[in-house]
Amino acid sequence: MVRTGPRNLISDVAGLRVGNASDARLKSGVTTVLCDEPAVAGVQILGGAPGTRETDLLEPHNSVETIHAVVLSGGSAFGLDAASGVQAALRERGIGFEVGGFRVPIVPAAILFDLRNGGDKGWSRFPPYRDLGYESVQAATVDFQLGTAGAGTGALTSGLKGGLGSASTLLDNGVTIGALAAVNPTGSVTVGRSRHFWAAPFEIGNEFGGLGYPSPMPDDAKRISLKYRDRQMETGGNTTIAVIATDAVLTKAAAKRLAISAHDGFVRAIWPTHTPADGDLVFALATGKSGIRLEADAAIDLYAAAGATMARAISRGVFAATPDDNDLFPVWSSRR
Repeated sequence: MVRTGPRNLISDVAGLRVGNASDARLKSGVTTVLCDEPAVAGVQILGGAPGTRETDLLEPHNSVETIHAVVLSGGSAFGLDAASGVQAALRERGIGFEVGGFRVPIVPAAILFDLRNGGDKGWSRFPPYRDLGYESVQAATVDFQLGTAGAGTGALTSGLKGGLGSASTLLDNGVTIGALAAVNPTGSVTVGRSRHFWAAPFEIGNEFGGLGYPSPMPDDAKRISLKYRDRQMETGGNTTIAVIATDAVLTKAAAKRLAISAHDGFVRAIWPTHTPADGDLVFALATGKSGIRLEADAAIDLYAAAGATMARAISRGVFAATPDDNDLFPVWSSRR
């Protein structure tokens, strides 16, 4: 039987905490994953319009082996400032990669586009994301809000509000895997305009409604539904950004493979995905806290679980979204 961790959150992976900071007026926010100790990391970008910081250093052939935090932010390119706020908070705590007597926190980041979502983006000289990043570190804990929170605050999907989702899986060999996603795709997470999630086969219990697949499939199941098809869709006006994490011991190359596998969850949960209008990205983290090094067969189980856990996290983000003033789209719970 497939089991979740005790919280069904990415923080079930030992050594990780998550902090959200949101601004309801702005309809945007920041989510930071903090590593209690430096973690091996990787990244895979498959969307056509990504916005990132410090992703090159995560490639297996580059020198830095571990990182201190990962940031997911709204705000399009303005949101990349959030990583500076996280970096400042970590520097205050004496956390960082030591170089020539200085400590430099290593904080990769990715952003999603939530500028056109009904929020007030009329900030003054500097956007608020650096401060939101700093606040997210102060809020970091093992229990955190899903749905309209953090980087998912202003997220939208095709026809529904998006949100911040998370899930975890306990493997039979004792390894834990967890996923976190800020869900803002151009595509849809539901079968047509039904309440049924594309990721239904991977659901554990009733974590996103327990509805399964519709039977029969609705007539519009095969219709491609895009967020802005009727609103002059702009390339890059979307994006799902995510983190997949495990307590297994992985190399940087294996962490990259984990990030690649987690993209299977995008395919299982969102249709269409990885388009030129999305900046779809997955960071991978390996804390090594379990002490377990995986042989070939066990590694396959881990990579399979990465896709399934990510699909569940994506669905839970939309499932948990809550309504606010000036919303452009309804929440899933209002769909009948």
